[in-house]
Amino acid sequence: MLARFLTSTEPASAATPEPSQAAIAKTESPECSLSNLPEKVRPWCLLIQDAASKYGVPADLIASVMLQESGGQAEVISSSGAVGLLQVMPSDGIAASFQCANGPCFASRPTTQQLLDPAFNVEYGVKMLASLISKYGSEREALKAYGPYDVGYYYADKVLAIKENL
Repeated sequence: MLARFLTSTEPASAATPEPSQAAIAKTESPECSLSNLPEKVRPWCLLIQDAASKYGVPADLIASVMLQESGGQAEVISSSGAVGLLQVMPSDGIAASFQCANGPCFASRPTTQQLLDPAFNVEYGVKMLASLISKYGSEREALKAYGPYDVGYYYADKVLAIKENL
């Protein structure tokens, strides 16, 4: 659901906002216990670790989604308007024009500015992913719902392949 309007699973370029002080403090701490993280997402280790613990989503799955969605780039905004590390669709920007059966699809979502904060983005994205895993009962089904709406299991299988190789 986050990047359901993306037709590509590759990250897009974006403006570069300043990360929050909380995000900087969390990512610069040497207390990361996840030794298998690729270099691109290692700066976000503590955010991944904290969200994994809080929401019960495997850290390697969070890292895999992050690699696929943004390549570990906190400032990425896709061509469809998805924002940040986990490419969450915001309530504003171009995403505000996407209509669903009951009105604007993302009206209840955070703003682009909120989602550009790495700590907020990871917290919000992992909470959504945890909800999808609970709803659908498997990582693969949850990832199918999380990714682009028109690619079937392609996105899910790609993320799970990344996870297998971590």
